[in-house]
Amino acid sequence: MLKHWFNPQRETSQAGTGNGRSPSPSSHLINLQQVVKTYHSSAGAFTALKGVDLVAQAGEFVAIIGKSGSGKSTLINMIAGIDRPSSGEVWVEGTAVHTLTESEIAQWRGRRLGVIFQFFQLLPTLTLMQNVMLPMDFCQTYPIPERRERGMALLEQVGMADYAHKLPSAVSGGHQQLVAIARSLANDPPILLADEPTGNLDSYTAETIFQLFGSLIDAGKTILMVTHDQDKAHRVTRAITVVDGELFEEADMDLDAELRGGAEIHREKESRKQ
Repeated sequence: MLKHWFNPQRETSQAGTGNGRSPSPSSHLINLQQVVKTYHSSAGAFTALKGVDLVAQAGEFVAIIGKSGSGKSTLINMIAGIDRPSSGEVWVEGTAVHTLTESEIAQWRGRRLGVIFQFFQLLPTLTLMQNVMLPMDFCQTYPIPERRERGMALLEQVGMADYAHKLPSAVSGGHQQLVAIARSLANDPPILLADEPTGNLDSYTAETIFQLFGSLIDAGKTILMVTHDQDKAHRVTRAITVVDGELFEEADMDLDAELRGGAEIHREKESRKQ
């Protein structure tokens, strides 16, 4: 159903070219190499990511799970270029994201990534249609006459076309999240990053959104989703647990181990080394 409006090959020839870009060190769609992120404040230094490595391939649906403060949102922010690594490298589609300037990152992110936030982040003074059209206006990715048609088509795909001319405050939180997903797809990005997209929604709407993500994977998208939901984490292509700034693959341990706490996970890791 969704494939008509998405073309995974669009603009892929541009990836890895231009200022700050060079050929990727691997064929992975996403490749983080020894990424460290340390925050400094008056209270001292806090390391949110501790030399993490992460790769993701095209067409994967990856769940990133972990407790609050574990570093999972920081990990997503590294990939999106919202935050910069203290050391290490972040490669996405052959682009060295860690080397881009702020203006380059804004344009690159607008064209190549769709970002979905837990709290929707819709502009309150714009209609739902205008919110969906905004990325197209910012990046000039489609001819002006096509933007409204595409915006309406995307709203229709998420079941929100009847509300196109309403303000965000006039619809529910679940409906706002559906619109936020439509907005993330405006420029037909190959990668979607979703940070707790169902965290504030009822179970029915959360399931609707999760099924929509499945349709997007079928249409050729790659999704990395931060979630606390263990049941949904088991339904994706691959799951990664973040504990105290370190990553653990599903193959390394049962996902339910995350619920038992970071200390036990570290003990399991050490026991496998012996």
